[in-house]
Amino acid sequence: MNTAAQNFKIQKYVAIVSIVLFLVKLAAWYQTHSVAILTDALESIVNIIASVIGLYSLHVSAKPKDTDHPYGHGKIEFISAALEGILIGIAGFLIIQEAIINLYHPHTIHQLNIGIILIVSTAVINYVLGVTCIKVGNSNNSLALISSGNHLKADTYTTSGIILGLVLLYFTNIIWIDSVVAILFAFIILYTGYKIIKSSIAGMMDEADEALLQKMVVLLNQHRTSNWIDLHNLRIIKYGATIHLDCHLTVPWYFNVHEAHKEIDHLSNLIRNNFGQSVELFVHTDGCLDFSCAICNVESCSVRKNDFVKKVVWTMDNISLDRKHQLH
Repeated sequence: MNTAAQNFKIQKYVAIVSIVLFLVKLAAWYQTHSVAILTDALESIVNIIASVIGLYSLHVSAKPKDTDHPYGHGKIEFISAALEGILIGIAGFLIIQEAIINLYHPHTIHQLNIGIILIVSTAVINYVLGVTCIKVGNSNNSLALISSGNHLKADTYTTSGIILGLVLLYFTNIIWIDSVVAILFAFIILYTGYKIIKSSIAGMMDEADEALLQKMVVLLNQHRTSNWIDLHNLRIIKYGATIHLDCHLTVPWYFNVHEAHKEIDHLSNLIRNNFGQSVELFVHTDGCLDFSCAICNVESCSVRKNDFVKKVVWTMDNISLDRKHQLH
């Protein structure tokens, strides 16, 4: 199964489970008449809407490139994640509002034991599904799945707060406890929504993915060959599950086209073997210049003009510069 199909399948499960868990929470509210549980159920409506949006975005992002979208449709995942982050934020504010109202107008609660059992089961399912989404999303570079996973985990935190409130209420009969705990966990939800929105905006603005760039730099340093005299102007952009990478590779000036292309193939295979076949590379080759001799350790070079001094270690800073590396 390819990554796009796997992402869509997981997200479809998220949509189905979200509907089932919403019905379970409604049943728990009906049994207990707890406003806190009703609030959790209302938050689950956001889960359903968000999961459907995520499902649609994965469907669109999996479409092949066309003349109107030469880089594919993957950026819709950023839009989906932004909408999901907004919905999470709205849910957080709704929870705070309902909890405050319940502080001033408390409701009589019944059959808390049944309600607690039902809500605990939804929390466990949500958390397991959320962790699965994040794991698969990280593996497949899918922001939509990662956002869904974070949303489900955030819902688990909310539910955990409500469970804590219900348990304390069960043993103490202090009505306002569940509202206070719900408010505290609502702020966690608001922060999660903020992080998702920030991440999606960064993706839409093609902000550098420093974690991904660091992994790439480590890989290139570990496996560089003597014919890769220099690597610079490296840029990485993510479009959904696809990673676009372009850079300038400096090779010995006397290489013919076939020899230079062989080095590009070696570089491409190295990156795809470690980051997946969804990586697209655009590599421009440069011939070395006289000042390159100081950082070039090609031992069999018969046209060397200067002695080798030391190898330049590629870093996140210098590998992104739009100029050939040199010692001075």
